[in-house]
Amino acid sequence: MKQHYLSVLLALAPILFYAQNTVKGDISCSECGEILAGVSVYLPEIEKGTITDIDGTYEITNLPLGNFKLVISALGYETKSVSIRILEGENIHNFELATSAIEIDEVILSTPFHKLQRENVMKVEQKSVTELKSNGAITLAQGISQIPGVSTVSTGAGIGKPVVRGLSFNRVLVYTQGIRLENQQFGAEHGLGVSDAGISSVEVIKGPASLLYGSDALGGVLYLNPENFELSNQTSGDVNLNYISSTEGYNANAGFKTSGEKLRFLVRGAVTSHADYVTGAGDKVTNSRFKETDIKAGLGYQATQFKSELRYNFNDSNLGIPEEIGEQNRDRDPLLPNQEIATHILSSKTNIFFKKSSLQATFGYTFNDRKEFEEHHHGEEEEEEEEEEEEEEGPALFMELGTFNYNLQFNPNWGNVTTIFGVQGMHQKNKNFGEEVLIPDAITNDFGVLATSHIHFPKSDIQLGLRYDLRSINGEQNGIAGEEGFIDDISRNFNNFNFAAGYRIDLSNTILARINMATGFRAPNLSELTSNGSHEGTNRFEVGNSDLVSEQNFQLDLALEYANKHVEIYTNGFYNKVDNFIFLEPNGEFVEEDPVFLFQQQDAKLYGGEFGVHLHPHPLDWLHYESSFDFVIGELQDGNDLPLIPANRWTNTLRVEWDSSQTVKGRSYAFITLQSIFDQNKVSTFETATPGYGLLNAGLGGETVVFGQEINFRISGNNLLDKNYVSHLSRLKPDGISNMGRNVVLGISVPL
Repeated sequence: MKQHYLSVLLALAPILFYAQNTVKGDISCSECGEILAGVSVYLPEIEKGTITDIDGTYEITNLPLGNFKLVISALGYETKSVSIRILEGENIHNFELATSAIEIDEVILSTPFHKLQRENVMKVEQKSVTELKSNGAITLAQGISQIPGVSTVSTGAGIGKPVVRGLSFNRVLVYTQGIRLENQQFGAEHGLGVSDAGISSVEVIKGPASLLYGSDALGGVLYLNPENFELSNQTSGDVNLNYISSTEGYNANAGFKTSGEKLRFLVRGAVTSHADYVTGAGDKVTNSRFKETDIKAGLGYQATQFKSELRYNFNDSNLGIPEEIGEQNRDRDPLLPNQEIATHILSSKTNIFFKKSSLQATFGYTFNDRKEFEEHHHGEEEEEEEEEEEEEEGPALFMELGTFNYNLQFNPNWGNVTTIFGVQGMHQKNKNFGEEVLIPDAITNDFGVLATSHIHFPKSDIQLGLRYDLRSINGEQNGIAGEEGFIDDISRNFNNFNFAAGYRIDLSNTILARINMATGFRAPNLSELTSNGSHEGTNRFEVGNSDLVSEQNFQLDLALEYANKHVEIYTNGFYNKVDNFIFLEPNGEFVEEDPVFLFQQQDAKLYGGEFGVHLHPHPLDWLHYESSFDFVIGELQDGNDLPLIPANRWTNTLRVEWDSSQTVKGRSYAFITLQSIFDQNKVSTFETATPGYGLLNAGLGGETVVFGQEINFRISGNNLLDKNYVSHLSRLKPDGISNMGRNVVLGISVPL
């Protein structure tokens, strides 16, 4: 028996030994020498960290051996990112932080190299959801449109789709919980489908990212980072409430999370309810109302050489599809037409750390249940029973989409060269149960292999990568040949090679430059290949083309940035050439009252950029002036303009920040923003031009104490002058329906 116990102890010895690996040290101010408490010290690859205590010391325990990135950040100081080697036993690392009025620089998670924004070879925009909400965004889709180069195709207040440098729909891939979100995103009136509750930040890759993500990332990636687990041996909770004046709407969410040394758990629930929004002319837009319920939960386990997490998200939405200015009331139940959408997202991510390498395995399953209800027309003799019959009739469209994803990445440790070898894939099944069939029952399979490297030099970095993808689409026949709505069976295969190459260099201590070249591809979706009918909300009869080939693009990006302690200036320019661009074009015919649109292909090009300045002059570090201008031009080879290209936009913000006082605790802020949208006269053959307009926004927020309880508050007002305007990317523009008028958002967050 003693020998048995001895054998067990010997077997466990390596684990027990590794568990003693720690990183510890002191953090102080480089200019004054004072110790710094409350500084975040974080290892992003391991997703483990701590904050310094009142003595300015930190300690992170139970760490694997190897080379890792350590990020030290605190408000009012320059973020420091260093590479450290964790050896057996104690590892002592002391750091000094320089003061800076620049906001905290965050680690980018949408690329696999865990670099800070300024260190990344590829320029990636990142915004916290807290910042987006402080500016008055009532939905996540609306919030991301605040990012230069990013806009939103909207259908009222509740439905929005991201547009990145003029490209949208299946050309922009959305990632949440580390897996691709599949929810029939080809549809113009199909929204983002994700609640901002439980999302910590948003990252946007503006350009082809097929190297990292495969098909459908031709135009870019919207990467949603879920909220982090709590630090080890910590427990926290919070309640968040928001009131939206234009819709008399509210959203509320509450969360709880706790972590021990190894086990971690979090949960968050949210509810949202909105009535019809009010335009600048004072009209309530009938059926722009919507409701949403959202639940997110996570369970994590972290040992020395191993960590794993399981996350689940359930989102249930009921969205009205506005078509006219009709009944003027404050009802909240959507009328016809409307959508009922239930989405389940289950994901797991596991990391295994070896001495000189690591392995990450991510798996995910998304189930999207989409029902769309339309108005049914009855004869005069049935008018009295119409409402009852509409209740009895099922959804016009009822589609179930199940998607399984896998992503395996191996990272060998080669010193200054960080390399990722990966295998990615997807198995997707679409099934119809409704009266109408928009796209057929089908199975889609993806498989891709990739290799990408980040080579670090003292003053510069190089990133290189190559990828190969296969996609197969097999759809079943639906209907009877020769009759309206007939869809023939289809079996298509697509394959593509893609590459990416980038170079980043520090031209001086204050100037850096980036150049990136990348290709991307997108296989045609089921709607483009097989459509043969009208769809509620599109106001057109769409005819697919089974002979479409993959879109393939090449984009060149140039970026130049200047930054010191009080001034930041950036300029980003791009040129994007898209071969075989797929677009809709009317042929002049009508089916009943709907014009017929055909899917066509033609080479296209898009070019433009984003330019900005951020000034916080010394000694007025509390004062911030931010200005940005973004534009994009899209043209087909025949000289016609591409549809749904956002108008040029110039945004100017004056912001003040101040520290705690007797009544307000922590850092507070106030801002005023003038957003100028220019005329959009470069439109496609079936679009109308849109006049420009200006919007005045303002807000303030901070932290206070009420009856001994800390409360974060924010007040923001958008379109304060109640301008009556129509956005060029509003799908309600053809019906003459304006966007939202004056809107005030009141929000409070209560930490528990």
